[in-house]
Amino acid sequence: MSTDTGFGKSALATPANAVTITRLLISPILLVMIASGGASWAAVCFWVLLCVTDGVDGYIARRQGVTSSGAFLDPLADKVLVLGALAALVSRGDLWWLPAGLIGVREITVSIYRSRLAQRGISVPARWWAKVKTVLTEVAIGFALLPLTTDAQWWYKSLIWAAVVLTLVTGAQYVFEGGREARAS
Repeated sequence: MSTDTGFGKSALATPANAVTITRLLISPILLVMIASGGASWAAVCFWVLLCVTDGVDGYIARRQGVTSSGAFLDPLADKVLVLGALAALVSRGDLWWLPAGLIGVREITVSIYRSRLAQRGISVPARWWAKVKTVLTEVAIGFALLPLTTDAQWWYKSLIWAAVVLTLVTGAQYVFEGGREARAS
């Protein structure tokens, strides 16, 4: 339920967008921390903070009104953060490239697909399982950054592979739902 705060659908300068843009601009600092230092308390705390702000901007947007710019910026910030962290972990040798690559290809492909559908006036909103996939990926990365679990790599690597399964399943879900919507319009 949203309340009318005077922000139009096309507004850019909203509190929710301010949180999202801040998250987007700060993410590279964390990515450098991961690439140069790997698992550390500072990195995991920073990671948790940036992941939590994803929920904060969503909460604010639902209360004050969702905007077109927010609908674009929020997933962009998510992708920069998650794909950047995966790339940093791969560059350090902490994670195999295949799960990171599968997640990356799906994210980019689905983003392009949804964008093309949106140009035709077709919306395929995020589903519950896609949100679960995002949280699972964030948790897996969090465990990869947590100093307490660096000796138990099997734990975060198992979580990443579970995230890959959900990534591929939800990617197929977007394609099927988008195709169905496109045929119906």
